[in-house]
Amino acid sequence: MTQLLQDKDRIFTNLFGQHSWRLDEAKQRGAWNGTRELIEQGRPWIIDEMKASGLRGRGGAGFPTGLKWSFMPREVNRPHYLVVNADESEPGTCKDREIMRNDPHLFLEGCLIASFAMQAHACYIYIRGEYMDELAVMEAAIKEAYEAKLIGKDNIHGWDLDIHMHHGAGAYICGEETALLESLEGKKGQPRLKPPFPANAGLYGCPTTVNNVESIAVAPTILRRGASWFSGFGRERNAGTKIFSISGHVNRPCNIEEAMSVPMKTLIETHAGGVRGGWDNVKAVIPGGSSVSLLPKDICDDVLMDFDALSAHKSGLGTAAVIVMDKSTDVVKAIARISYFYKHESCGQCTPCREGTGWMWRVLTRMSRGESSTDEIDMLLDVANQVEGHTICALGDAAAWPVQGLIRHFRHEIEERIDNYRAGKPVFVPQAAE
Repeated sequence: MTQLLQDKDRIFTNLFGQHSWRLDEAKQRGAWNGTRELIEQGRPWIIDEMKASGLRGRGGAGFPTGLKWSFMPREVNRPHYLVVNADESEPGTCKDREIMRNDPHLFLEGCLIASFAMQAHACYIYIRGEYMDELAVMEAAIKEAYEAKLIGKDNIHGWDLDIHMHHGAGAYICGEETALLESLEGKKGQPRLKPPFPANAGLYGCPTTVNNVESIAVAPTILRRGASWFSGFGRERNAGTKIFSISGHVNRPCNIEEAMSVPMKTLIETHAGGVRGGWDNVKAVIPGGSSVSLLPKDICDDVLMDFDALSAHKSGLGTAAVIVMDKSTDVVKAIARISYFYKHESCGQCTPCREGTGWMWRVLTRMSRGESSTDEIDMLLDVANQVEGHTICALGDAAAWPVQGLIRHFRHEIEERIDNYRAGKPVFVPQAAE
């Protein structure tokens, strides 16, 4: 029997917004508790604890957070910056907005501690354009923190820090860290060539660390409770707790904090009320947001929800946005719709992405109607393989992986609807729940 996360081990105790986000209530839940003592432990101790915790970035890439923090130069001969990526635009993902809306002070405390570790006196939070309510809550929480001398000049923690909110304009590409920095500087949101990496030349050409909201928000609790506590959840290299966003054909869509490496089936049946029509009605699940490959039911039966287990099946944990599709789903049409999203959101800087995303969408749209040939399936896969890994940023990969996953697991459905179209039969007939 899988050991599920107990309430005493939850980091986000107000994830569902059952209590007030205000400062007094946040302190009662543990935010801003002993923050000065953590800072007084020093920068090397904080970074070593973050490394020992095994925390991997919660924004999708899964890069070790402590290691990323250690890349910042030790000498401070020019300004250092912390930039928090709150541009949560991955379809199916809705975790960061709940943190900002319901637990902003835990997040702000993380900003202060991380900024100290970065030797940064300025922190910029780049928030998604559509997040109007979350922006209002964050600005009110920042005002409370300033008034209580928790942040700002000469604050009670002994590390001067100014926190600024920057409201994006709703571009998906600005979730890529260097495109985010370009947008923050007032320029067109297009990814930069790397190297140089942000730790050497980031915001305004200065050393910068860019982290996801969840990665920053868990830091204070990790330091308070100890790296060994956090690393005790999940498998090796997949440590800690994680917020999973479960949507699609489930009885109770939800955000839930759970231990890493929990079986997908257990996660869905325990927290989302199961799949409508029962588990046997599952057709496919996208385990980590729309940019990763979908998995068919036979893999979903026993796959674990962590980076390595999903990577072994040529998918990924990504942002841990679990999108469930039952047997009524037209999976070819669904992936065609996802392809349209990436075609629409491509910045157009790289030729493989600019041309390939539109081509893949157009071919998939025809395939969803059966107006294609079986030869085009291999051609589509070949183009997806050429787009993958040949662009400045990962949007090309994000556009290619869903297409590759569709052909890998549901090629027979594409072939069947092509045959049905030519025979004058309905191209797709949804399966009823058994």
